Amino acid sequence: MSGKADQLSPALALARQRRKGWRVAIAVSIGFTFAVWIGAIIPFLGPLFAAQFLLSSSRPLGFGQTLGAAILIFVAGMFFMMLTTLFADSHITFLFLLGLIYFLCFFMQALGKGGAAIFLILIVAIIVPLIGVLNTELAGSILSILTTAVVTGTVLMWVAHLLVPEPAGEAPGALAAPVSSHRYWKASANTAILLSAVTVCMINDQLASAMVIPITVASMLGQLDIVASRGTAFGLIIVNVLGGVIASVAFAILDLRPNLAFMAVIVLVVALLLGGRAAAETREAKVFAGALTTFLILFGLGVSPIPGSAAESFSTRIIYVTGAIMYAFLLAALLWPRARPMEPAGAV
Repeated sequence: MSGKADQLSPALALARQRRKGWRVAIAVSIGFTFAVWIGAIIPFLGPLFAAQFLLSSSRPLGFGQTLGAAILIFVAGMFFMMLTTLFADSHITFLFLLGLIYFLCFFMQALGKGGAAIFLILIVAIIVPLIGVLNTELAGSILSILTTAVVTGTVLMWVAHLLVPEPAGEAPGALAAPVSSHRYWKASANTAILLSAVTVCMINDQLASAMVIPITVASMLGQLDIVASRGTAFGLIIVNVLGGVIASVAFAILDLRPNLAFMAVIVLVVALLLGGRAAAETREAKVFAGALTTFLILFGLGVSPIPGSAAESFSTRIIYVTGAIMYAFLLAALLWPRARPMEPAGAV
């Protein structure tokens, strides 16, 4: 009996992966197309939140969890907006406070806690200060942008589960988050890497590059735990760069037939390709989730009405992304402890 169960488990895991992958693809394509249709300033935020919610579990978040996540992101947005308003002119103090917050987020990740919420807070902690410093036209509306994105991501999550439900009684697999044995060291190194990227971007007057680079760095730092060999490291870099290349190709294809229906098909196909792999119950899945994040940001900036975002070519943005990937990888190799043994989550 147990042998039969062992034979069925890969098939069940594959079925769960397909369902989750379809949910991500449906939510991302619907959300992205809707955001562009209504003229959202940052059209990738809602789909990005939805993808993170969906990839974190095979079950929809409960009402309490959903409300908690929404309040958390909303409060984080308000906090960072206030922080930017009060301290943006005091550069040293501002960067010190941002660094402290980044450290807390990375420390939670090193403990294997927080899940998708920590990454979303990092996204907010990058976008809000950069917009507040570099684009005063959008600074006043960033809170409404974040609120809309959270609500949109939540609705998309529930719609995706409604269209592709999880069979009753089937326990979804969950991969325990790794716990670092060098938590303070690793969190400090990650903080220095991300804060340096944010600092450089704050003196750059191109909003598109300022968003892409630190978010890519934060995404990479969350993926590097899976690196166990040179081959794994090379694969991680290639998959992340692939997200940018796919965004460039997708934008070129969209130029041939620029309409919402065609764009929805493009995003659906790409989300299936990357989201389907990100839905797997393996450590490598987070790499494809990172590639999906890269695609959404780059493609979103390409079709966004953000002032100045269309000034840069996609080839330039891919250079930014590739540089950010290599920067995060090389500095992590230098600053992370030589031995990074991982413990299962919950270990004492």
